[in-house]
Amino acid sequence: MDRRRVAGGGLLVAGLLSYGVGLYVPYPGRAFSLTAVMVGIVLVTTGAGPQAEGAP
Repeated sequence: MDRRRVAGGGLLVAGLLSYGVGLYVPYPGRAFSLTAVMVGIVLVTTGAGPQAEGAP
């Protein structure tokens, strides 16, 4: 597996979980969960790179 996709998936899941927790419990730094979600989405979508377009 591509490391960028795995890291993006991990950030995405961690960001979503911390956002859900932040809805109920205010904690310092909870705004960074949105940043983790955004960066995770970008890493997942760009993780395959150019070889995903039908390269052998």
